[in-house]
Amino acid sequence: MVMDKHICPFGLKSLDLLKRKGYAVEDHHLTSKEATEAFKREHAVDTTPQTFIDGRRIGGYDDVRRYFGKRVAEPGAVSYQPVIVLFAISALMALAAAWVASGDALSARTFEWFIAFSMCALAMQKLRDVEAFSTMFLGYDLLARRWVPYARLYPFGEALAGVLMIAGIGAWIAIPIATVIGSIGAASVFYAVYIQRRELRCACVGGDSNVPLGFVSLTENLMMIIAAAWWGMRLLHR
Repeated sequence: MVMDKHICPFGLKSLDLLKRKGYAVEDHHLTSKEATEAFKREHAVDTTPQTFIDGRRIGGYDDVRRYFGKRVAEPGAVSYQPVIVLFAISALMALAAAWVASGDALSARTFEWFIAFSMCALAMQKLRDVEAFSTMFLGYDLLARRWVPYARLYPFGEALAGVLMIAGIGAWIAIPIATVIGSIGAASVFYAVYIQRRELRCACVGGDSNVPLGFVSLTENLMMIIAAAWWGMRLLHR
């Protein structure tokens, strides 16, 4: 579909993939809704674009990827990619910040900032849609089940603690928040996954997450506990 107000992104992706595979492509533009509907009726298909190779209909963009043996993500499929990307970028940010601040990319401050940046990034994912997050969170968090508003407050607390840890201020606020929400979260995940043996989606990266509840969410909560304990010990030794 190539119209004044819409160019089909999957058409562009299909065209690019075919060309990268060495095919000479004859590209037929559907320039109106009427032309699009007529094409669908003619070929008995529900979507466009449609790719034909040597007269044989291959299908839409996902079908073209399958034709070339490329991976296609299935709707609702479990994926750890969002979490891997989030932690990787947080680690790089911590390294960069530590280098700018002290000229030493690998230091105790790098570790602190990695946890704090990760907390802020995870909080942002949850805050994209607080209602969706709270709905999923209520499925397993022990405190939220008893006091529902906690499900909405959790990401704000995580963000606040993370920001204060980055700035190195407000320890009397950040340490208790991180300790409490981290401890309750860890206990909730451990109980739901390892005792009840429930198969749930993790709300750690938002309410639309396809990350399974378990190691990732447990790690998130343990990181908060460790960060709070680390900061507390540093204050005691000053």
